[in-house]
Amino acid sequence: MLPTGRLAGLILPVTDHDKGLSNTNMDEDIAMRPSQMTEQQFMETFGSVYEHSPWIALEAFRAGLTAEHDRAAGLSGLMASVVANAPEDRKLELLRAHPDLAGKLAQRGELTEASVEEQSGAGLDQCTREELSLFQDLNDRYTSKFGFPFIIAVRGHQRPEILRIFEDRTQNSVAEEFLQALAQVNRIAALRIELKLAT
Repeated sequence: MLPTGRLAGLILPVTDHDKGLSNTNMDEDIAMRPSQMTEQQFMETFGSVYEHSPWIALEAFRAGLTAEHDRAAGLSGLMASVVANAPEDRKLELLRAHPDLAGKLAQRGELTEASVEEQSGAGLDQCTREELSLFQDLNDRYTSKFGFPFIIAVRGHQRPEILRIFEDRTQNSVAEEFLQALAQVNRIAALRIELKLAT
């Protein structure tokens, strides 16, 4: 039965214009899925999730993306596998692309946008003079021992805890810390991917 009276006035016909808007929104949704992106779109969106290391996103894209990689876990897992399969010198290059925590780059305002947000979220932009001195000393000791900067996914941590973890990790062997640093790099990238796919 067709609606009559007041009810009929509330039911509007679907026009070609409405269909066009619906199709446009659907196309935009599909375009934001990693598996549906062009290489350029993918690199513009995910090329920076590993600090100054777009080669990881590029290799992941060229490996072939499926619907599995439209989820954060699937995409971050694929990129982590690219890192795992990279030669040791490339992994070291990746670690060295990261900035010191509360270091000179931060003080000069030269961090990437993502690093600024992460470090400020952990309160590292509000260090006391004493804390800055502690970070500088730990940065120097750590880099001198391991040959790359201390790396930690700071989200969820605050300065006192980060300083404690920093001190503890200076006691690791080079081999142990190399693996720990890579795990933290992958964690940082995974968190950045989650944010990008959530927006």
